[in-house]
Amino acid sequence: MDDILLLEAIENYLSGKMGPEERAYFENLRKTTPEVDQMVVEHSMFLQQMDTYAAHRNLRHSLHEAHNRLVHTGEITEDPAFSTKAKVVQLWRKYKRVTTIAACVGGVIALVISVVVVMVSPAPNSAAVQALGRKVDNLARKTDIINSEVKKIPKIPSSVPATSDGSGFLVDTKGFIITNAHVVRGLSNAVVVNKNGEEFNAKIIASDEQLDLALLKIVDPEFRGVSSIPYSFKRTSADLGEQIYTLGYPRNTIVYNEGYLSARTGYDGDTLSYQMSVPANPGNSGGPVLNRNGEIIGILSTRQTQAVGVVFAVKTRALHRFIQEVKLADTTLARLKLPVSSSLRGKERTQQIKQLEDYVYQVKAF
Repeated sequence: MDDILLLEAIENYLSGKMGPEERAYFENLRKTTPEVDQMVVEHSMFLQQMDTYAAHRNLRHSLHEAHNRLVHTGEITEDPAFSTKAKVVQLWRKYKRVTTIAACVGGVIALVISVVVVMVSPAPNSAAVQALGRKVDNLARKTDIINSEVKKIPKIPSSVPATSDGSGFLVDTKGFIITNAHVVRGLSNAVVVNKNGEEFNAKIIASDEQLDLALLKIVDPEFRGVSSIPYSFKRTSADLGEQIYTLGYPRNTIVYNEGYLSARTGYDGDTLSYQMSVPANPGNSGGPVLNRNGEIIGILSTRQTQAVGVVFAVKTRALHRFIQEVKLADTTLARLKLPVSSSLRGKERTQQIKQLEDYVYQVKAF
């Protein structure tokens, strides 16, 4: 789509000028194309900034008009030595109490509206919450991967009509990977891709729809394995306002985002998940959420569709429960054990990310 036409479409979408069919098509385009979704978010923020600028400009204009009116009626005298800026400051000092009260009232109203919106939001299984996995058809999927100038044959057959894309990360040195259940829902095969574009066949071991967690195992002779895992899994609850960051694959290269924990419960009070303020797009599902000590506190899963940056993650408490249930159901997995110590503690964020990149994968189920 041409950039100008796309911007025009975004304008119509945000202003509510689209018809029902056109709006449904555009919302589907946002879900399947992270770049378009990001443009919508950025344009929405731009329009808000323009509205704020316009409000400030109108206030300044009103102050000037009020000043001129008071001069005209003789209530104040105009000193030629003062500049226009000085007149505005003088008037502002005279009426700043009223302006401050108005601003406070406006802030309270905005806060009340926000609380009401959260309270009347629909149930999690409605369109209010969007899973962060994505469907990719053959036209959008790149099938040739070039590494060291050698063309490799893709491990997803070209005849496969569609795949579900998400993210995942290692939880055991023997190639076990955690992702979201909705990433592999209804599918039987998977391929995981590392940061270098290398593909490895994987097997879907177990899935729990209620917890939205799935366990995969790399079963590819080309996988070299790892000697240790640098991160650990936090067993206690994370703190409100705690700084967090994520790694995942909303596109074909690994993407970093940062934010903070905004609620100890997830959507509609779900105690098995957190609410976070962090950017996320389709494809981020299953990616790790880490704190500054290099501890994983959750697994990115969904976002609220009617709010920017409101994202939910499954708590590691649910992950521990899921792993125990899997081990009880399959005795061959008895030796599966989550790492308990982090070698990332105390390191700079950039150093942490360099170590983490090798353990986070793009997950393609088909």
